[in-house]
Amino acid sequence: MDRDEGFEDFYRATRHRVVTVLYALGGDIHEAQDAAHEAYVRAWQRWQRIGEYGDPEAWVRGVGHRLLMNRWRKIRNGIRANRRHGPATAMGPPSENTVALVAALRRLPLEQREAIVLHYLADLSVADIATQVGVPVGTVKARLSRGRQAMAPMLGTTLPEEVSNA
Repeated sequence: MDRDEGFEDFYRATRHRVVTVLYALGGDIHEAQDAAHEAYVRAWQRWQRIGEYGDPEAWVRGVGHRLLMNRWRKIRNGIRANRRHGPATAMGPPSENTVALVAALRRLPLEQREAIVLHYLADLSVADIATQVGVPVGTVKARLSRGRQAMAPMLGTTLPEEVSNA
């Protein structure tokens, strides 16, 4: 029997018990199933070693339980932060300008969109963009120029003289 077959047999024989135990410990069947799934993935990745344990099911249950506890801690910390700082402020719908800008950006080729977004929204310099995307500075300048020229009519604007001649 090869390693994968051994794991499959182990999984079939133990999955119901593991999920049942995790459900009883955590009280949420979906969380229990998620934790069990992740625990079995981890066991499968290490099956050559874990398969030789005296009780590999105990290992899976322990990993699943720790995963449940980590999720519970994250939820608890989120509740504490919410009590301390209050709920996040609700955001209104995007403005017409934002919708138009996003629509125009989507129509640009990826390279031009990337240059425009990194330069104007992330406030990166041309040199920083070149380093980040791995192209020469001149290429970034060309992408910015072409992107601005392509976006201008989409946004119903005209470019200043020095930009339109760039």
